Amino acid sequence: MQMQNIKPQNIASNIALSRLLQLASPMLPVGAYSYSQGLEWAIECGEVIDLASAKTWISDALMIYQGRYELPVLYRQYQAWQLNDIAAVKEWDTYFQAGRDTSEALAETRQMGYSLCRLLNDLGSLPADFMFKINELVNPAFPTVYAGITHLWSISAQDMLQAYAWSWVENQVSAAMKTVPLGQVAGQKILLELGAFLPEIVTDAMQLEYAEISNFTPGLSIAGCRHETQYSRLFRS
Repeated sequence: MQMQNIKPQNIASNIALSRLLQLASPMLPVGAYSYSQGLEWAIECGEVIDLASAKTWISDALMIYQGRYELPVLYRQYQAWQLNDIAAVKEWDTYFQAGRDTSEALAETRQMGYSLCRLLNDLGSLPADFMFKINELVNPAFPTVYAGITHLWSISAQDMLQAYAWSWVENQVSAAMKTVPLGQVAGQKILLELGAFLPEIVTDAMQLEYAEISNFTPGLSIAGCRHETQYSRLFRS
């Protein structure tokens, strides 16, 4: 059997894919699965009670909040890293954190940002100039650090955004499975259906104008606030 030659560009692309899967993996030690982002309160108050209502809650949050706020901001952070514009990186980090409208939501993104920074330092194999820029950031949000490492690893913006959105959906489905509770098949049904919408959501997020970026999701904000004082809970937000 004759071995086929693999072109260098294909090798680089495959390495980028491996790095992308590493960042999207539930094994990434940033604590993402400690948070429900208000979903646990929606379950507690009876808004989410079964497969259909869980899918509605998660899809609404995905399209309205993620698609119109978190993903377009993440895209702009990625562009700032591309241009090596650290001032813009910091500006978008401040902008994103200002839009986290509950104390737990803000603490969540800072904790995950800290954990990802720590992981990158512990890896000990990343370029010193990149790590200097990362460590210069003060209490960075998770998307800020995520955008930086995906750019360093030559992951395309579209792939980066889709993996980020997929991880968010997977976290939400996992929270629903534990607390509604839903079975594994029900969880996979939600992932299968919402996963089909991700390419379109990502494309729209990349095309969103600055004035169109908005975190206005009253239901999600109320759920996050109520969760902060929920008597019994499994998740940190």
